[in-house]
Amino acid sequence: MRFLIIFLLLITCASCEDDVVVKPHAALRLRFPTPVYSEVKMDCPFVFKQNEFAQVSVNKNCGVKVDYPNMKATVFLTYIETDRTKMDAQLIEAERLALNHQPRAINIPQSQYVNPDKKTYGTFYEINGNAASHGQFHLTDSIKHFVTAALYFDTKPHFDSLLPAIEYVRNDMRMMMETMEWRGNK
Repeated sequence: MRFLIIFLLLITCASCEDDVVVKPHAALRLRFPTPVYSEVKMDCPFVFKQNEFAQVSVNKNCGVKVDYPNMKATVFLTYIETDRTKMDAQLIEAERLALNHQPRAINIPQSQYVNPDKKTYGTFYEINGNAASHGQFHLTDSIKHFVTAALYFDTKPHFDSLLPAIEYVRNDMRMMMETMEWRGNK
């Protein structure tokens, strides 16, 4: 009996050995195509350059939808023909729309954009955190044109997971903003 107990104890101890398995280093690697920009063809009072990777659609009111189907991301641009008397109210509203994300955002850095040659002036908002939108901007000529843009993903917002895609689309949004020109102002 003692022999059987010692034998079972030895088998139990010998069978509990962990095999060492070396695991490779792993990291999520999202690859997006190198952006190639071209001017969007549309019959609206403004034009801009957009990444050819995205699909652009324009409605009759010059609202533009820029889709990134592989990322499930969309940038919505809204055009408003305005005048100087309404400009302040529209600037306040555009800022309010961006800052409404503060309860869910970690921070919302803003950067001013001024290009007197193209008569474009605006603000870009990087919305960091698990907010619904991750980037917005507004752009105007301070006289009669006003454009707002907002980036949304068709998924639950997980900022850390979406960050590579967010940065990619934000760069495209900056390109839209920096290349936007008002027709008739050239």
